Amino acid sequence: MSGLTAMVGSSDEKTQDSDKLLNLYWNRAELKKEFAGMRKEQFRLQDRIKQQEGATARLQQKLDHLEDLLIDPDWVHNVVVFYQLRGLALRCERKLAKFAEQLKQQREQKQHNGILVRWNDERAEEARSVEQAALLKRDTVMQLEDQLESERHRLVNMSGFLKVFRRRSIAGILDDLATEIDTMRQDEAELLTRLTEVQNRKPPDNAGLNIPTKRSINIMIIAFSQQLYLQFADDDLAAMAKEATEKSVGAINYGDRVECNQLLNRINKRIDSMDQATDFAEVIQRRAKLIAASLAYREDTDAVPISASVATLFSFDENGVVAERDGNLVGENYWAVAKIFSR
Repeated sequence: MSGLTAMVGSSDEKTQDSDKLLNLYWNRAELKKEFAGMRKEQFRLQDRIKQQEGATARLQQKLDHLEDLLIDPDWVHNVVVFYQLRGLALRCERKLAKFAEQLKQQREQKQHNGILVRWNDERAEEARSVEQAALLKRDTVMQLEDQLESERHRLVNMSGFLKVFRRRSIAGILDDLATEIDTMRQDEAELLTRLTEVQNRKPPDNAGLNIPTKRSINIMIIAFSQQLYLQFADDDLAAMAKEATEKSVGAINYGDRVECNQLLNRINKRIDSMDQATDFAEVIQRRAKLIAASLAYREDTDAVPISASVATLFSFDENGVVAERDGNLVGENYWAVAKIFSR
């Protein structure tokens, strides 16, 4: 017996040892997994540090280059002109973006208001239909209750022999009437519940603009971008402003100090003229109609037209006479119009 006990005890110890080894194995596997994850994260962070160091070095090079230009008396005025032109481009971009956002909000509100009007009309019609059905159920219940009361009264007033003879049939009628009344009341309650649900139904969310609306907005955006371009086209400032957004400072020479000051004066005068212009709404509407006449799209689902189909600039003189010139503002992405379009 003692020998058997010793064997059992030995078996239990082996089982415990096996469990410990198994736990140790799994703990080791989990530690290796966590260590691998930490190494992966370390490499990722090291790559981020290298990228940041590279970006910092490039930025420092730009700052050093800008400092050298500002120190150089032959280039300092060119730097001022460069950033004034870049500021002009940014000013036009923000002006166009604000115009587009206001237009989008107006169209979204108009479209959503139309949806809400139709939704309210449909909800009111459904509510009236449910309410009428509930009233019909209520009238039926009242008629059945009157009939039930009449049958009860007739039963009470019957003579003894007739009451015995017809009690069973009248009782059946009374039961049928009571059952029908309960059914009608239940139907009425369900209709009233449905009426409450219809009345408390939440209005639909704004589903966003449809393709035709987006296209009409984009036509107006193109018309306004042309308006901005034409305000600076005579002095070639529009092209110079765009060039300043595409090149780095010091890559363009605008001339000596006198020429740079003259250019700065022209920029400031044109900016003041742009800020004071407020009577161009009708012009933009007329231009939009002319632009819409030649629009083309690659797909029926596209909201932005093919750039080649809007490569004509339309201007109007004091007498309203239309003048046309080549100018693919969409294709050349003037005023960052590509990211302003409604899509």
